[in-house]
Amino acid sequence: MDTQKHILVIGAGFAGLAAACVLGKQGYNVTLLEKNDQPGGRARVWEKDGFKFDMGPSWYWMPDVFENFYALFGKKPSDFYDLKRLDPGYRVYYSKQDVLDVPADLQQLEQLFENIEPGSSLNLQKFLAQAAYKYKVGMGEYVFRPSHSITEFIDLNLIRKSMSMQLLTSMSSHVRKYFKDHRLVKLLEFPVLFLGATPKDTPAMYSMMNYADLALGTWYPMGGMNEIVKAMTSIAENYSVDIKLETEVTKIEVANGIVKLIKTNNGDYTADFVITGADYEHADQHLLDKPNRNYSRKYWDTRTMSPSSLLFYIGTNKKIAGIQHHNLFFDEDFEQHAREIYSEPQWPSKPLFYVCCSSKTDDSCAPEGCENLFFLMPIAPGLEDSEILREKYFNLMVDRFEQVTGVQIRDSIILKRSYALNDFKADYHSFKGNAYGLANTLAQTAFFKPAMRAKHISNMLYTGQLTVPGPGVPPALISGQIAAKEAMKILEGK
Repeated sequence: MDTQKHILVIGAGFAGLAAACVLGKQGYNVTLLEKNDQPGGRARVWEKDGFKFDMGPSWYWMPDVFENFYALFGKKPSDFYDLKRLDPGYRVYYSKQDVLDVPADLQQLEQLFENIEPGSSLNLQKFLAQAAYKYKVGMGEYVFRPSHSITEFIDLNLIRKSMSMQLLTSMSSHVRKYFKDHRLVKLLEFPVLFLGATPKDTPAMYSMMNYADLALGTWYPMGGMNEIVKAMTSIAENYSVDIKLETEVTKIEVANGIVKLIKTNNGDYTADFVITGADYEHADQHLLDKPNRNYSRKYWDTRTMSPSSLLFYIGTNKKIAGIQHHNLFFDEDFEQHAREIYSEPQWPSKPLFYVCCSSKTDDSCAPEGCENLFFLMPIAPGLEDSEILREKYFNLMVDRFEQVTGVQIRDSIILKRSYALNDFKADYHSFKGNAYGLANTLAQTAFFKPAMRAKHISNMLYTGQLTVPGPGVPPALISGQIAAKEAMKILEGK
């Protein structure tokens, strides 16, 4: 290995940070360029007047993925933060009178299912046993493949396992095979709402997310999700990764199939190898000249994207009684909102939404006697975005919150900030303002995703939520590890 090789990583989101950490540990000279004033990508933090908000991801699922990542460096999560399992994991509001808390204990969960739908506890055991198998195979044998071509999956053992992964069955029909009560169906379909398609169009393979949710549990790193970013940044810096903030790449210049120059607002860089964790469409269509692009404009315009989000960061001057850390408001038609995100894109008529109140668990997130609230409403990408629309839906969500919980918050709000499509585009060059990457449809799974390899550039790879293995914090962590390993293979001529 030539440890003098200089590798440049674009974007300090989870994928970029993970790639930089792995390459730094191997002794490469790594420079990490980040457009914004702090690392973390969508997992940045916003602080004001004693309130602290995770700006993006707020669910800590798949703890094994984080453990495995830290173990690469001889570390564990507790070396960086105190990880607490939430119990209940979250609360679901179906109506003011119909509220469900999801317990951390599986026996209690089975009893809850049984109380709602007699006979369903046994079905839950069967459903989660299948989901556990999918999780084991998916996380063990699928996600760490770079998916350069279908040949990686031509393995009789893997094909046999794939038959039981239910790639051709929809999540909707799979759930309904086991459960009839609408509350249980909604509970089990909710994780795929953010995967980028309706449950009818999402492969039943993704019931592995139910295993992650209900069996592996919902966790919280004390201090907030940005503690993961701090942990990864400290690992990177420990291996001498040079992190350049407020450094936006404006052009990737290529000559004879090799990256020759990376232009930024803070000067130019050269490197032996480039990994770009910037938004894939932005890098492909805007940073590269046409001959060096992987895809056409038409290709990108025909991709099925996951949702964007309308977010509000809210500080109140009082404690909010009667809610949990995570709260899902499913008091309107789940399928109608899904249609208005995916098949008939429009601002929703009666949206579902989510409210996080991390100060319920973590006193550091709000001043004494106060609460921090994070409202999130999934919306279709590519919609018109305006202050008038944002305010309309803010009032709608606050009205519903107050009606369903019976708790008044409007007059107690002392801090408020909105964030939506235009902000995702401005801060992350996010394609169509999406929040979660590509939709996880069958036609956009594994080697059907945008390729990790730059087809016309020998010393560049892509990483992040728009390539393998997909959207979400754990997949982004894995994507960065895959990209780093692939880069090393190319640099070492393997």
